[in-house]
Formats: sequence, C-alpha cells, structure tokens
Amino acid sequence: MFGLFKKKTQKEKLQEQYEKLLRESYELSTQNRSKSDDKAAEADKILKQIEAMDN
Repeated sequence: MFGLFKKKTQKEKLQEQYEKLLRESYELSTQNRSKSDDKAAEADKILKQIEAMDN
C-alpha cells in the first residue's frame, strides 16, 4: 500500500524496457528474422547500460 506511489528508478525502467524488447524479439523470431535481430540488438544495448550502472 505504501509503495503505491513510489517512483521507479532508472535501473528499473531500463530492466522493463529490456524485458519488453526481448519479448518482442522472441515474437518476431518466427515471422521476420531481421526485425527480431534488431530488437535483440537493442535489448543488448540496454543490458550493457544496466551492467554499467551496477559497476
């Protein structure tokens, strides 16, 4: 209840965006391989940003 209005951190936002891109990449993998690869590359960039925040 008290965490209802808690703002998300930058890291949490990036993690959500990363998961969304991976999901989209998976869904596109059976339809359009090049678009799937593009989404996976975007997700990889975000993952590197997340890892940079940890260091």
